[in-house]
Amino acid sequence: MASKIQPSDRVQYRFANKRELWGMVRKYKALYLLSIPGIIYFIIFKYIPLFGSAMAFQNYNLFKGFWGSEWVGLAHFKRMFAYDEFLTIFKNTLLIGLYDLFIAFPIPILLALLLNEMRIIVYKRILQTIVYMPHFLSWVIIGGIAIGILSPTTGVVNEILGRFGVEPIYFLGEESYIRSILIGSGIWKDSGWGTIIYLAALAGINPELYESAVIDGANRWRQTISITIPSILPTIMILFLLHIGNFLDFGFERVYVFLNSLNADKGEILDTYIYRAGLLEKQYSYTTAIGLFKSVVGLLLIMIGNTLSKKATGDSLY
Repeated sequence: MASKIQPSDRVQYRFANKRELWGMVRKYKALYLLSIPGIIYFIIFKYIPLFGSAMAFQNYNLFKGFWGSEWVGLAHFKRMFAYDEFLTIFKNTLLIGLYDLFIAFPIPILLALLLNEMRIIVYKRILQTIVYMPHFLSWVIIGGIAIGILSPTTGVVNEILGRFGVEPIYFLGEESYIRSILIGSGIWKDSGWGTIIYLAALAGINPELYESAVIDGANRWRQTISITIPSILPTIMILFLLHIGNFLDFGFERVYVFLNSLNADKGEILDTYIYRAGLLEKQYSYTTAIGLFKSVVGLLLIMIGNTLSKKATGDSLY
């Protein structure tokens, strides 16, 4: 029969584990010291604000505070799903998020693959710099540039359309164009930055794999399908999981700079609605309930995606 672990053995095992743990801390103390500002940041700005989620279950009064405000249970959540405007805005957020996922997410992968095929290093670096430069511009500047380009009177787009006999179009004044504008501006701003991550993953592929493929007679297309894409698939899956985790967090500034009363029916998302209802109309508890709902949906999506990724590729976030 297998001998049972004695209590004294358990104590010794725990002591050994603690001693090993502190040994690792002393060995890598420089790294732990460097991580302290990040840990403090997350504690102050991420974990402590979680206690404010209690507002979602209260009729929060700014003067009474958390302890004095009336508790109303799930009343704000019931109101949320019974409100037609919220359902329309939630639909907008889902559709824009899906467009961003299926249209914008693959663009950095394609750019990285194309840049990776360039053999003239100087041109490759110049193009890489050009495509990721917009990332450093704020959404206010991006919005101003886009509004200028799409202007019905002085915009370049309408100038080109006019040469083909097309009447000027007020793109930001018609709700049918707002989603395309949001996705297109996001691709222009952030696709180059995402390309850097995939280029780093491509640089880590063993060159001997390509040499073996050339010997076997594989052309560049076959090498890309059989070697390049499978090699960067773990990176793609990790970034995909992070993307769907923020599926409903499309970005307040990204939408707000383009939003107006003419396109709000199809352009307003949860973040802009929270700003309008929460800060401007002072419905703190109601908008906290919406924010909590967003967080729960994001958590469920990332858990589902993580499970599917683990089964499909063996890679996951945890």
